[in-house]
Amino acid sequence: MKIDIIAGARPNFVKIAPIIAAIKQSNNLTFRLIHTGQHYDYNMSASFFDDLNIPEPDINLEVGSGSHAQQTAGIMLAYENLLLREKTDICLVVGDTNSALACAIVAKKMNIRVAHVEAGIRSFDVTMPEEINRILVDSIADYFYTTSEYANKNLMKSGISPEKIVFVGNTMIDTLLSHFTSFSAPPIYLDHHLSPQNYFVLTLHRPANVDDAFNLSNLLKTIISNSRSLPIVFPIHPRTARNFRFEIPENLILCEPLSYLSFNYLVKNAKAVITDSGGITEETTIMNVPCLSLRNNTERPETVELGTTELVGSSPQNIEYYINKVFDTTWKKSTIPTLWDGRASTRIIQHFEKLNSL
Repeated sequence: MKIDIIAGARPNFVKIAPIIAAIKQSNNLTFRLIHTGQHYDYNMSASFFDDLNIPEPDINLEVGSGSHAQQTAGIMLAYENLLLREKTDICLVVGDTNSALACAIVAKKMNIRVAHVEAGIRSFDVTMPEEINRILVDSIADYFYTTSEYANKNLMKSGISPEKIVFVGNTMIDTLLSHFTSFSAPPIYLDHHLSPQNYFVLTLHRPANVDDAFNLSNLLKTIISNSRSLPIVFPIHPRTARNFRFEIPENLILCEPLSYLSFNYLVKNAKAVITDSGGITEETTIMNVPCLSLRNNTERPETVELGTTELVGSSPQNIEYYINKVFDTTWKKSTIPTLWDGRASTRIIQHFEKLNSL
């Protein structure tokens, strides 16, 4: 059985790394790694291949940036041309990126089975492009690999047969656990004389938070004014940088996006993380680091109900209360969600082996 593994954006690389490692242990499965080129600079792409020992892609579609429509269409055209030259048995997509949606549509229309890793997660907020991608991929997929019982229930409510749902756990956690001892301090940690639990990590990239320069400035002012002068390390996403109009105070440490090993070193040792990322809330749950989610909803409710995440919302007025909770040391402790044990990728490959034997 030949499997196309699709990756195009930073979160995809974290999710595919352990799947590739597991599939290499199989005698019956082969794979073709396809990089769509959705993220293409070193810090957003190549550094992850280096850190996570991901092999060089077999194919790079080199689509690059553009609007959602341009990017999705470009990936669809490039992937269709590839499949016309050489088909595959299964197209495996991960997460909720434009790359996942584009390749799933093309594969399905060419009668190729689609497997979705991280299927079934829902924020129930269709103003998020990622939510639209999740819903559409799950509407056409053949196999659904899920991270939680919440995801299982979402799929069954939408009419997916339980026989197609495989509860495997979280491949992002596979990667986190397997590289935990390799985390390394970036130069910025040493240059600014940071120390454990004495700084914040901040990430912002969602349109609702960063596309309006005035709103972004208000968020930053509120976070900084409540930080009690602790350093705030802010790896700035390219989208955020475009709207950054802010006089940088002494305790705000701006830097380029970091490699996987460097970023997670900062997270592991932070007093708290302030973010609008979904994936980071999974990592802080495992590392038991307080996490303030600057969102009104989440597709990962287990990180709130069991983990260290609190939904702060996108309004700056909510931030003070939660940062004070961090300083008061009253933050909740984490319980590890079921099957977040580092073996999700093994379970996925075991299921592929079963399919191959039918």
